[in-house]
Amino acid sequence: MNKPKWLYIGIAIAYLSSCFYTASAQKLDASVLYRQDSDVNYFAVIPGYTSQAAADVSPNCSLDPNPAECNPSTPANGLLSAQGDVTYNVVGTTLSLLLPDGRVALVNCVNKYSPKGNYINRHSCGMPLVDHVQAEFNGKIAKLKWPVGSDGKIESETYKVVALLDKQLIARR
Repeated sequence: MNKPKWLYIGIAIAYLSSCFYTASAQKLDASVLYRQDSDVNYFAVIPGYTSQAAADVSPNCSLDPNPAECNPSTPANGLLSAQGDVTYNVVGTTLSLLLPDGRVALVNCVNKYSPKGNYINRHSCGMPLVDHVQAEFNGKIAKLKWPVGSDGKIESETYKVVALLDKQLIARR
């Protein structure tokens, strides 16, 4: 049987496009500038891009915000943006990462719950507690890897890229 030429051409194109997809991922070493985690909405802190007026960076709101004290519903609590600040309203685990070229990546991961809707069966996003991570960027997805413990075990988590901020923004302020 003679198979049509277009079938072979299609297979070749599919193979080459899959190679291009894996080659387009970019691996970088990044420094963690700031960590935040909450099951309620909050404004992400991006060092060098947000001011004290834009986000509450008190100990109560830095790592695991208390919803009663960090609710962004009123301007009196200092969470609303000051003019010219870069702000992103997020929920879940958020990291500000300093990339080698000076840009800052804001990445976010939302905790996932079971279909039953109970809080017992849930996946909490992994948060690196180290200062440096390996980040593999592929479009709007960032897969982070970091060492845990003294045995050299590596943990990883997939985050969504919320923003990639230019390093020039700090100089303009």
